[in-house]
Amino acid sequence: MSRRAALYARVSTAHQEQDQTVDSQLAAIERAATTLGLVVPADRSYVDDGFSGSRLDRPGLDAMRDAAADGLIDIVLVYGPDRLARNFVHQHVIVEELTKRGVEVHFIERPIGERAEDRLLLQMQGVIAEYERAKSIERTRRGMRHKVRSRQTLPFSKPPYGYAILRTVDAPRGVVLIDEVEDEHV
Repeated sequence: MSRRAALYARVSTAHQEQDQTVDSQLAAIERAATTLGLVVPADRSYVDDGFSGSRLDRPGLDAMRDAAADGLIDIVLVYGPDRLARNFVHQHVIVEELTKRGVEVHFIERPIGERAEDRLLLQMQGVIAEYERAKSIERTRRGMRHKVRSRQTLPFSKPPYGYAILRTVDAPRGVVLIDEVEDEHV
């Protein structure tokens, strides 16, 4: 009897979507499926484009979990643990939920076995993914703060009520001014 396979892939930003990193994940997963002798039907490909791995409410993930709950999947192929979730607790919850439903979770990047050492490695990868996400957020915040302080960019794209952005030849990125009409209401 052949196993009913599914795949899950995720990218979190529009930039990653444009760079087609989800396509590279899908290609790697499909190669692994072929190597394992599995066929993944088109309706069992669950992809979340532009959804953060720090959230559990993702349409593709929800659909995959529903299919598992309905007994439609025996194995799900995922590129790596960080594609499943960027939060260690979320990752653990999803893997445990699927396993309890009889669904094997197979990570392409580093398959996890049944040994205690394999489970420890999965947990460590989850913690590292969460750490990487926190560091990325901090670097982005620091970079944006630096750009605002050095007047390379404004702290917002649409000014708050009572303010306006004036773009000129001398200030193509814009200068923040008080909007005289709105200012009367503030």
